[in-house]
Amino acid sequence: MKKEYIGISMGDPAGVGPEILVKTVECKEIYDWCMPIFIGNLKILELAKEICDSNVEINIIERPEDGDYRHGILNLIHIDNVDIKNFKWGKISGNCGKAAFEYIEKAVHMALDNKIAAIATAPINKESFKAGKIPFIGHTEVLESLTNSKNPLTMFQVYNLRVFFLSRHISLRQACDYVTKERMYDFIVNSNEALKILGIENPKLAVAGLNPHSGEHGLFGKEEVEEIEPAIELAKKDNIDIVGPIGADSVFYLGLKGNFDAVLSLYHDQGHIATKMVDFERTISITNNLPFLRTSVDHGTAFDIAGKGIVHEKSMIEAIKLAAKYAPYYNSRLNSH
Repeated sequence: MKKEYIGISMGDPAGVGPEILVKTVECKEIYDWCMPIFIGNLKILELAKEICDSNVEINIIERPEDGDYRHGILNLIHIDNVDIKNFKWGKISGNCGKAAFEYIEKAVHMALDNKIAAIATAPINKESFKAGKIPFIGHTEVLESLTNSKNPLTMFQVYNLRVFFLSRHISLRQACDYVTKERMYDFIVNSNEALKILGIENPKLAVAGLNPHSGEHGLFGKEEVEEIEPAIELAKKDNIDIVGPIGADSVFYLGLKGNFDAVLSLYHDQGHIATKMVDFERTISITNNLPFLRTSVDHGTAFDIAGKGIVHEKSMIEAIKLAAKYAPYYNSRLNSH
């Protein structure tokens, strides 16, 4: 398989992102999968090198083709945007929030210009974003705005288990009200199409129940009967291979076993808990419905351990691996439309 350029944004400079990037470069396998290009700040990465006692070589580049893609070389597009005199690990900072946004922005522009095939992102901090007057709550909202996209679709993957989310950052009360026949139908159609774009030709989907035991035919909760089941029946008429609703206490386990290509989660924590309990560090977030593929670690900035050299790079490695795996399918499908 042709190796692609994958852009990796450093995330919040005060978080664990810089250390993760340095440790990731020490993994020989990523150079077998792709040609990684890191977007961040040289001074912060040099500090991270010292903390991690790393011998990686930082190579400043302007363009992807200028890189030296050998094991142990961190090819960096340097953005000089950190006030190093006032920098502190593990602290909320408007300067760091703004810097993290600029790394994402640069990666997005490179992807839109077809200079990189996909983006993998290290974690940002919502409070630092706010302190830096960045008007977005998270990565997905940033990407939606920078690409003028509508309805980005989040998918988690851990081993065989793929999970899509009907709603993200809204309250649980709002999430229950969000479950309507119309939204469910659109959600099913979009999830089915997203899997095809990722290279799964004939997806088999399962819908998780909202209520305990999927409401027991309306005995405790009518959402399944009135909203979810009618949406599933509409999707079946469109020849979508879908089953459910299946109780949330078992459907994710069945998905992990490979019974389905993906499970449709009806609210944020339902799917987050299911995936992260399988393997927290290998749970990867993939954003669909963008002009390019984006993957991400699914942990935060971990300010409590930032600057200590103890963070594990496993999640970042997995995010880069999935970006390299799915990007050729994703870009090919987009170009054919």
